[in-house]
Amino acid sequence: MAHLLFKGINKVYPNGFHAVHDFNLEIKDGEFICLVGSSGCGKSTTLRMVAGLEDITAGEFYIDGKLANQMSSRERGIAMVFQSYALYPHLTVYENLAFGLTLEGIDADVIEEKVQATAKILGLTDYLERFPRALSGGQCQRVAVGRALIRKVSIFLMDEPLSNLDAKQRVTMRSEIKQIHRSVGATTIYVTHDQTEAMTMSDRIVVMNAGRIQQVGTPYELYFHPQNLFVAGFIGEPPMNFIRGTVENGKLTVGELSLDLKPIVKDVSSIEGKKIVFAFRPEAIEVDPEDKNCYMIDSQVDLTELLGDTTNVYANVGDVNVILKVNPHKTPEMGASFKFAVPYKAAYVFDAETELAVESDLERH
Repeated sequence: MAHLLFKGINKVYPNGFHAVHDFNLEIKDGEFICLVGSSGCGKSTTLRMVAGLEDITAGEFYIDGKLANQMSSRERGIAMVFQSYALYPHLTVYENLAFGLTLEGIDADVIEEKVQATAKILGLTDYLERFPRALSGGQCQRVAVGRALIRKVSIFLMDEPLSNLDAKQRVTMRSEIKQIHRSVGATTIYVTHDQTEAMTMSDRIVVMNAGRIQQVGTPYELYFHPQNLFVAGFIGEPPMNFIRGTVENGKLTVGELSLDLKPIVKDVSSIEGKKIVFAFRPEAIEVDPEDKNCYMIDSQVDLTELLGDTTNVYANVGDVNVILKVNPHKTPEMGASFKFAVPYKAAYVFDAETELAVESDLERH
């Protein structure tokens, strides 16, 4: 296990492109951290700086209290799993797993013991004599993880390791990687653009956009307490619904829709006359609310998608398109008028100019 500390890390390439801005983060021993964001946000660049594959332009990076900026990759005690499996096609699974240990000159008896133990953890015992071409994508990824695992390092780095797998394999490998982390306990930094992976696997998530950290928190904190519009829109599937307008007399009025913001904003006078964004998650709405502490909103149904356990309803609230998740047994007809409720505790307000969340006294859950 390792304790990592980032202080004001910046990465600027020779062409002037500023890939990572003032990155500050502390990662505890044994923590599983996900760096998440859209393509080009700087997450893989950050990972490569941790690995020593990219120079740090400015700032300080510490491993267990030691300045690591100038350390070689070998000195940092890391193992990395890439998006491509990077297996040697002419070597068997056994030989791929043993390759790094062989280079280190470790005794054959020790290698045999380590390979067998690693293969058992990853369910690869029956495939040790196979070549990569005879394996499925999920099995190849397990070999790649095993090659990192077998080295017994204190830091695991994973760069979108599941992106080449199909949906079913990704679900399986997510749980396997999490179980491996629990058993091994190495500090892990996992890069992904898939927020579902981040939500289901990590102890904490670092959301990045345009090279900057937007928010750091547990999956619960990011889902229920997004600090800005970007995080609110990025975390959650389907994404959060946004209705934009100006506050007048404590209300947001958009066409025929009028929402009194006093129940959900701590100090509504602070946003009087300002442009704001009223937001709610598709799954937070109710069709027949028992609690009267909610907003009732009229919409027109455009399209419905039955997913089995739920139905996505694409509707219009005035000129605003929204997505709603409803019980499949209560799916409205396309083209029908549809009234739904947004509980006060599930409604959010963001300042449209700063994009920051407006303070609320409500307990969200």
